[in-house]
Amino acid sequence: MPANLPARLGSLLLSLFLIAFALPAFAGPFEDAVAKFANDDYSDTEEAIGVVASSGNPLAFPIISALQDGRLMADLDSKKVYITGADGKSIDAATGQPVTSVPDSASAVRLNNRLRRSVDAAIGGLTLQSPDIGTRLQAAQSVFKSHEETALDAVDGALAKETNKSVKAALGDARAAILLFKSDATEVEKLEAVATLKARGDQEAMALLTGMGDQPASVTKAAASAIGSIQSSLAVWSTVQNAWYGLSLGSVLLLAAIGLAITFGVMGVINMAHGEMVMIGAYTTFVVQEVIRTRYPGLFDYSLLIAVPLAFLVAGALGVVIERSIIRFLYGRPLETLLATWGLSLVLQQAVRTMFGPTNREVGNPSWMSGAFELGQITITYNRLWILVFTLAVFAILLAMLRYTALGLEMRAVTQNRRMAASMGIATSRVDALTFGLGSGIAGIAGVALSQIDNVSPNLGQSYIIDSFMVVVFGGVGNLWGTLVGAFTLGIANKFLEPVAGAVLGKIAILVLIILFIQKRPRGLFALKGRAVEA
Repeated sequence: MPANLPARLGSLLLSLFLIAFALPAFAGPFEDAVAKFANDDYSDTEEAIGVVASSGNPLAFPIISALQDGRLMADLDSKKVYITGADGKSIDAATGQPVTSVPDSASAVRLNNRLRRSVDAAIGGLTLQSPDIGTRLQAAQSVFKSHEETALDAVDGALAKETNKSVKAALGDARAAILLFKSDATEVEKLEAVATLKARGDQEAMALLTGMGDQPASVTKAAASAIGSIQSSLAVWSTVQNAWYGLSLGSVLLLAAIGLAITFGVMGVINMAHGEMVMIGAYTTFVVQEVIRTRYPGLFDYSLLIAVPLAFLVAGALGVVIERSIIRFLYGRPLETLLATWGLSLVLQQAVRTMFGPTNREVGNPSWMSGAFELGQITITYNRLWILVFTLAVFAILLAMLRYTALGLEMRAVTQNRRMAASMGIATSRVDALTFGLGSGIAGIAGVALSQIDNVSPNLGQSYIIDSFMVVVFGGVGNLWGTLVGAFTLGIANKFLEPVAGAVLGKIAILVLIILFIQKRPRGLFALKGRAVEA
């Protein structure tokens, strides 16, 4: 046996002893920071968040994410910290090793408002290096909102590597927000931060500039100037947003009124049941979606494309039946026509209540009509945008039909002089039936569009019938271009009056203005020529 073998065995035993017992006493800064979560002290928790987030350890994100969601459990007795998952499994936060169960004495690590901001900043910093652009953008926005100093190094590192323009701009904003509130930032850095936030120019930037506290005089002066500039910019964008809301409302009014303009213009019929044609179109959309949900769920995104022609056919066919069975006996008797169609509207509402019930029905948005996007400082929803495009498309198709088809020619002839058109061999009764069916069909497809932004109920049409008549009378009876101008004018005027006078007083003011306008121009904005020949 070699002479030095006992010495070697002794060294080996000493090494094993150190590994087994001594090394745990020299845990690294990451393990020490994790243990501080078990101290139940807000200061220690804040310090632990900063150390863990900047450690680069693979467990950093799961720990901070669990803390944010209330899944980080700490045992005050053993100073052990655990991450619990949604699946019921748990791991040791310091080592990542699975544990059979979390001690009953463990409880969720407490957070206050300041710590929640620190957690948001840490989450943002940890995801700034994500390969996904959307994740990096969201992380930069999260850091901007929290503007915690601990995230500055992560932001600077991400900013140096970032190549995407949008993400880089968001990181620059986040860095400016941090420097603005950083106690040891230089005056030059703070002035640059103010300039960056001024360029951003939204409500969040103004809120940061307003609440930044005591600053050097030059920074305070620059911030005041930036706040004034942002307020002026936001006032302009608010005007643009109201104009967009007005265009959106105008497109809805145009779609609801365009069919009424045709029947009123050609036939002189005051159709109080026009709103119920809109309602029938909306319920047709509901039925189509119900069939698709139960039998062909993969076609849901195409439900509106299927509903549009069906709603036109259903409402149009019902319009022809109404004209042939009721309206044709009442021509030249406007009061009786008004009362008859008003009674018919009540019958149709009750019929729908009997078939579908009195409660609202759910009509879903296809994926391509869901969500919104930002344009400058305004928000544009996809459903409103598509309704505007759809309305203009319907208007263009209707104009083309009136100009280039035989039915359109006959309708224009009857509109200008019914007797002369009849003497030229035009079957005016057939034109009346088809015109009423066309107007009702367009009201039906208006219901398809309105089902995406309003409640589908038996009272849906009543919300738009009065506004539709105002649009037709204001624009000029029977003139489609007048209806277009009238709808958008009233929509925009209504949205600009609402913030000043309120919704109800705004509508009253619009009504009064229309009455005064009609006193000066009884035929509306664009009066048709030729109807007076029949007088």
